[in-house]
Amino acid sequence: MKATRQLHDLGQSLWLDNITRSLLDDGTLAHYVAEDSITGLTSNPSIFDAAIGNGDAYDAGIHAKALAGLSGETLFTELALEDLRRAADLFRPVFDATGQVDGWVSMEVSPLLAADTAGSIAAARHIQHLAHRENLFVKIPGTPEGVPAIEEAIFLGIPINVTLLFSCAQYQAVAEAYLRGIERRLAAGLDPRVGSVASLFVSRWDVAANKQLPEALHNKLGIAVAQQTYRSYRELLASKRWQKLAAAGAQTQRLLWASTGTKDPSAPDTLYISALAAPDTINTVPEKTLHAFADHGQLHGVLSDDGGDADAVLAQIAKAGVDIDALALKLQQDGAAAFVTSWQQLLQRIADKASVLDKESELP
Repeated sequence: MKATRQLHDLGQSLWLDNITRSLLDDGTLAHYVAEDSITGLTSNPSIFDAAIGNGDAYDAGIHAKALAGLSGETLFTELALEDLRRAADLFRPVFDATGQVDGWVSMEVSPLLAADTAGSIAAARHIQHLAHRENLFVKIPGTPEGVPAIEEAIFLGIPINVTLLFSCAQYQAVAEAYLRGIERRLAAGLDPRVGSVASLFVSRWDVAANKQLPEALHNKLGIAVAQQTYRSYRELLASKRWQKLAAAGAQTQRLLWASTGTKDPSAPDTLYISALAAPDTINTVPEKTLHAFADHGQLHGVLSDDGGDADAVLAQIAKAGVDIDALALKLQQDGAAAFVTSWQQLLQRIADKASVLDKESELP
């Protein structure tokens, strides 16, 4: 049995960490669904920047929208949602068959709002309104300012993919926000079923820490943090507080492994897929990693509910000089800043393309 199918049967969803118009047009995404057990996808500004920059698939759409008077963020949002609606429709059978647990796509609010609670809430409402798809998550970062926005969005019934989480503590903060949002809905007599996932970024830990660590500890920090976070996730699902909400009809905020492409060329190219197999979770994978895992991936057991050797590994890494709490904060801040850079590049790329296409259309 294909390794991707083994993960699916284990209870872990595989989502594609990519979207391009060509993936939709040439049937590649449908192929991944049929052959590699892909049941959802995620997007971010970097992904769309690369998609729009690599080729001319978006040129006609950019030109038409620019002629209609759209520009900047408004033009991009319309362009991205065209793709995401098509992807959402492709995954709709999965969404329906799994009772809305799986089959999701994601659209990010502007990274410029990472420190703007009210702006994030307004943007989430706007994206949900424009999307017209039940199986579309709005992505809000789990920054300190994002946490109250997540709670309010959940209370408003907006499905949320919490992004840019790097530590167990950051995960716990957004899990609490999700619980509070659901509890407020119940108190208000509203349906407690609102979809959400919490996305923990894994490989960036190792990119940042490997240079400070002895070789024996290389590529172990991200997995240890994931193990620790998975333990917290399992403890939450076993808690009386969650059981009460689940009995009322609430849906689990599933834990999602993000940034799972191997960055170290000396490490296995399927490292973070094999290591993070666990039921009731999601792994969102880059295309290159998906191809590798489908070709030669192997499972090496399942994550332990008790965190396995995470505490011992983290203690070794701390002893070697890595301030894990400080690094978690830095990774989140750096991640938010990187998305801002990608966002600005993306909007500039669209503006440049619109200008060139406008000039070409005027040529005799």
